[in-house]
Amino acid sequence: MLNQFITKIAQKEFSRALKFSEGMPPALPFCNDDKKRLLYIHIPFCPELCPYCSFHRVRFEEQPARQYFAALRREIKLYQEKGYTFRGIYVGGGTPTVLMDELASLLQDARQTFPIREISVETNPDHLTAENIAALQQAGINRLSVGIQTFNDDLLKKIGRYEKYGRGEAIAAKLKQVQGCFDTINADMIFNFPTQTQQMLQDDLNILRELQMEQITFYPLMVSAITQNLMDKTIGKVDFTREKRLYKLIIRRLEKDYNSSSAWCFSRKKSKKALLDEYVVDYDEYAGLGSGAIGYLKGTCYANTFDIRHYTALLEEGKLPLAAARTFDRRDQIRYDFLMKLFSTKINIAQMEEKYDGKFLKSLWREMIAFIMAGAFRYFPPTLHLTPRGRYYWVVMMREFFIAVNNFRDFGRKKAGIT
Repeated sequence: MLNQFITKIAQKEFSRALKFSEGMPPALPFCNDDKKRLLYIHIPFCPELCPYCSFHRVRFEEQPARQYFAALRREIKLYQEKGYTFRGIYVGGGTPTVLMDELASLLQDARQTFPIREISVETNPDHLTAENIAALQQAGINRLSVGIQTFNDDLLKKIGRYEKYGRGEAIAAKLKQVQGCFDTINADMIFNFPTQTQQMLQDDLNILRELQMEQITFYPLMVSAITQNLMDKTIGKVDFTREKRLYKLIIRRLEKDYNSSSAWCFSRKKSKKALLDEYVVDYDEYAGLGSGAIGYLKGTCYANTFDIRHYTALLEEGKLPLAAARTFDRRDQIRYDFLMKLFSTKINIAQMEEKYDGKFLKSLWREMIAFIMAGAFRYFPPTLHLTPRGRYYWVVMMREFFIAVNNFRDFGRKKAGIT
């Protein structure tokens, strides 16, 4: 019952927060500080489109993709001209490694432009070739995140990945071959697929432990309303009542050998701290570059156009491709920080009080009382920690946050005429 209540409240709040302003979006302000920021780069091209995916992606065509990478280089220069600097890069998609030569060149340009300290790139199992690994190493990649989802052959067939990437056994073998090639290899997994049983999940966990993965991210299934309608016809209806039980199984199997880097990311104990898929945990602000990318800078959440041709054309004219924006007031900024920082399972209250001039807790007293009564927190001054119960509550809230983002993506894609 409490999980359902949290879900309803989160749906309402995140739907409100992601109602972007209509009309001309504000221009990107100049930056005159050296705050720690991340550069998110979105590559929307995929050789094939998975039916459960709600991200902004289109089928790969080489010529438009090369034009797109050229536009990304122009966009990077525009941020430099505005005074921004970045310490980390996260490249997501889509399939970022779909054109390895373009990706390597883009990253080289970014490293020459900004004092980049860490780079994370997403890829798929069929791109784990010796040639690609060498190119990524030369490009300075610290963390490679491989989209696995599951090793179960029956489930791979249902979600449209078996024909693309082969049997689960073959995928596991590819993962084993690339171990140690980067500071961190992350396995991106999904739980709570329709028809996914506890035994299927248990088998996935056994394989991951045998591989001794450096990092494992277990996302709950998060689909937009439009994607859910498609899944109902092809895979099945999502049942959120199973989610908590499956999440507890993941925790039980991984807690011996892994620390929780976030509520759903697990890093091997004794390993050095690694960049996460949820870069919002480690970076207060991030720029979103690429078609459909979402950024958060100086209290403003903004999105680029989802129309890839329009995105490319605007940058050829030397214009930023902003399509929508929403400026958060002080209370919204505080609540955003509260959600994102606690997603890492802990938050330094003293630092937050200093950041918000002593108004952090005063602005959140209702939320704090509710979660304390629900047994979500433990306080060891100056740090507030999520309890095991609280960690699942944050899975629920972050799931709803990303579903709200996915619904916004659907709206943007529909407006751009993308199906």
